[in-house]
Amino acid sequence: MMTIHSSRSVTEKRKSNMYLNEVYFWTASIVDWKHLLKPDKYKELIISSLMNLTLRRKIKVYGFVIMPNHVHLIWEMLDMNGKELPSTSFIKWTAHQLQADLRINHPLVLEKFSVEKGDRCYQFWQRDTLAIHMYTRAVCEQKLQYIHLNPLQAHWNLSKHPEEYVWSSAHYYEKGVDQWGILTHYMDRF
Repeated sequence: MMTIHSSRSVTEKRKSNMYLNEVYFWTASIVDWKHLLKPDKYKELIISSLMNLTLRRKIKVYGFVIMPNHVHLIWEMLDMNGKELPSTSFIKWTAHQLQADLRINHPLVLEKFSVEKGDRCYQFWQRDTLAIHMYTRAVCEQKLQYIHLNPLQAHWNLSKHPEEYVWSSAHYYEKGVDQWGILTHYMDRF
């Protein structure tokens, strides 16, 4: 049986806007910081969405890490995905996929994400994603280092070295291997 852990609640809103053809450090967190993304199958959903948007030339991904309760990306929105930004499509698609899997495989966990809102019955992602504009190479490098070191933090202890954590772009920057074909080197942009 899958268990969900919560480490803290967010009371302060941090809404941020993003614009096409600008690079952002972006964070999306699971509601109440529950550890919904701990199973690899849910990390694979994140990668699948990024692959789709990359192949369709809607985004460029310069760096990422998928943690048990949040995702950090350094990315650029290249083109609208229909009437919405690719970031919105990412949130919607992954939420639908999470709901579908939980409904079949973990219905008790699904109930932990139940909400009474007019436009949805379940909510997985917090509504307050964080977007910080990456305006220089130095700022981008600082954020890239931050996300690559995230799995090494004592409270996570997910790996001993950044490049050993599979669900991150650290291996790409250390060894030059992009196992999913979604990454663009940040120096190609800055």
